[in-house]
Amino acid sequence: MWMDQEVFSLCDTSPDSLYDICMGYVVNNLDVITTQDQLSRWRKLRDNIILPAEICERFLEAYQKKNRVNDNVANIFRDRDRTRLTVVKLRNARITDEGLRCLMEHKPVTVELVQCEYLSQASIDIISENNENLVALKFGPLTFTPNPTFSSDSFYHKRRPEAHKLRRLTVQCRGMLIMPLMLLKPLKNLTHLDLSEYSSAGAYSLCELKCLRSLILHNVLWSKEIVDWICVLHNLRHLDLSHSNDRHGKYYNPNEVLLKLVTSLPHLESLDISGTNLAGNGAAALSIVKDGEQECMEVQARCDIPGLVTRVNNPLEFLGLYGTHHGACKRHDIPAKVISGDANEEQILTAARAYIERPAMLTRVLNDLYYLFRYENIAYVGRALNVVLRAMEQYVSEKPIQISGSATLFYIVKGKEKPRIGMKLKRRIITALLDGMDAHIGDDTMMRNGCLTLCQFKIPGDVLYEYERVVQILLNVAEANQEWFVQRIAIYLLNSLACQVDGKQKRFLGNKGAIAKMLNVISERLNRRVCDDVMEVAWSTMWNVTDETPQNCQRFLDNRGMEYFLTCLKCFPDKDELLRNMMGLLGNVAEVPHLRPQLMDTLFLSVFYELLDSASDGIEVSYNAAGVLAHIASDGPDAWTVAEPAREAVLERVAAAVQRWDRRAERNINYRSFQPILTLLHAYHTPQCQHWAVWALANLTSVYPEKYCNLVEAEGGLKLLHELLRHRRPYGTIKELAVIVINNCSRFTRENPPQAESPDN
Repeated sequence: MWMDQEVFSLCDTSPDSLYDICMGYVVNNLDVITTQDQLSRWRKLRDNIILPAEICERFLEAYQKKNRVNDNVANIFRDRDRTRLTVVKLRNARITDEGLRCLMEHKPVTVELVQCEYLSQASIDIISENNENLVALKFGPLTFTPNPTFSSDSFYHKRRPEAHKLRRLTVQCRGMLIMPLMLLKPLKNLTHLDLSEYSSAGAYSLCELKCLRSLILHNVLWSKEIVDWICVLHNLRHLDLSHSNDRHGKYYNPNEVLLKLVTSLPHLESLDISGTNLAGNGAAALSIVKDGEQECMEVQARCDIPGLVTRVNNPLEFLGLYGTHHGACKRHDIPAKVISGDANEEQILTAARAYIERPAMLTRVLNDLYYLFRYENIAYVGRALNVVLRAMEQYVSEKPIQISGSATLFYIVKGKEKPRIGMKLKRRIITALLDGMDAHIGDDTMMRNGCLTLCQFKIPGDVLYEYERVVQILLNVAEANQEWFVQRIAIYLLNSLACQVDGKQKRFLGNKGAIAKMLNVISERLNRRVCDDVMEVAWSTMWNVTDETPQNCQRFLDNRGMEYFLTCLKCFPDKDELLRNMMGLLGNVAEVPHLRPQLMDTLFLSVFYELLDSASDGIEVSYNAAGVLAHIASDGPDAWTVAEPAREAVLERVAAAVQRWDRRAERNINYRSFQPILTLLHAYHTPQCQHWAVWALANLTSVYPEKYCNLVEAEGGLKLLHELLRHRRPYGTIKELAVIVINNCSRFTRENPPQAESPDN
């Protein structure tokens, strides 16, 4: 039945209600309201808790957004004195007949069991035995074939309560006969009946359903018998004869059949003939009808759907024409106020909303919507986004829907409405994407769509609430044998996720194998002697992941990272970006005291020594090489255990390199903390280490005072610099640079005094 458009706001920034936050916490922490039996492992409600129906039903709804309901969850509702259910709606649940019994013994009013594949035929008996309050039942698709006893008349003579209150019934079972439908004979009060996918044989058994207002026969093959039966249901307001496959929707004499149906159903308001030939071949029909203003006059009325010519002066509220033969939705004179079809944006959005429960049709509609966004201007972005998200959330396992939906999301979130999308909606979009990517992790197209769409958000800020899941998915994509383009995007996203996050998140990346997987990517390219942007970003990702994270630095060394470093340097000596990223990573490793002995190797030190004179990428490579050597040398002369290169020669060249650098040079570097640099200020036994450290502070506070002056002061740098000025060991250049840092910080503080906080009311 057609419904009014729901309100949907792109820019909703309202916070979640306290009720929803609390419910989400309970869902994630079941021990708050339940205990678990140590022997059976069944959950049961805590003895001091009573839950009214409103909370029980909202709990089931919230739980299903993150998990699949199983018997253990259903067992929470076994105690009917302390829990209450009037509505039971389960979708894609792992519940069995035993769990269903726990829920049905509450005698609910509304029951929906959709795609609950673990239910057996016994579930029908469980529903029948607890149906005295049942008003609405939606059940299926059945995953079992009813046995002969189910279809025999003896079924109806079993003494079980009759569902006299039942008004709405949907039982989906492809190919099943209509005649043995559960409890149908006593259900004379039904107002809504959905027999989608059934065989039309035996329709005469339904003749007693005189109260029907809505009849849905989607994908039911037509017959003269079933048309005759429909024609006696004079109270029908809504009739659905649609087909998802237009090859099955062929009627003999379609114009006459539709005309017979419409004239027999005087109260009809909504009709769906999508995927059929009932709209005729497009030849217009003329009819003599009474003029609406002057009833005594008759005029000719034109109608492009011959079977609806009698409705010209009384147009239908809704007419489904999606996928009809001969493109009926594109015709001009159609007696309906709202039409589903593919002729324009309005029709496609109407179709998407009307067929949200039909994945086969919905897939086609989403494809149409995708092409609209790709090639045309869209007027109703909010409505489109709403139907796409509903489809993706409802059909996570349906790959075609996920692919079409994610492709459409890409165009929505990169379009002109992007600035208006509020945080709540952003999270809904991201969660839908991640659910689809999780479910179809091996599909290149889904991964490409998902990664491209994620790129439209602020990374990592917008995804921090799902950080761990995003990382896991992207690591799988980066390592799996995905197409080159998909792998490239995944590694770029991983690099962004490793930036500007704290140590906990960097450790998570390492724990999930980020270092090993990046080295695998590098190894594969070394085998092909290819240095591309993927290899460069893989090194950059490791650079970010190892920043102030000793565990990840250890993982780099344990996974033969130095071997890959030397091989890359040998194979691609002229790749500036590659060299900068590699040396930045090794700078992180050298900052870890207990790892520095593993760098005390003649080959490694000789490479760093030669790179001091490198002009690659401005001063960055030389700067990082000097930083690595300064940290190694800071452990003192006794820790320098190799003869070549000699420690004094190395220190001399470090000082010479630092002296050459332009203190006003702009940098391609980002420090979150100066602690590793400030530690070197204590190395009075080796002034060259202090020289590198103080130059770094002087450069950064001179070029980026707003970013780094406060950081120097906050981490105690000024105190250490004043101590350095008073000490006799540092040579003059070091003290000159220390004065520059102190003056930079003083000037910045003077020009940017701290703002006084407003007093509390």
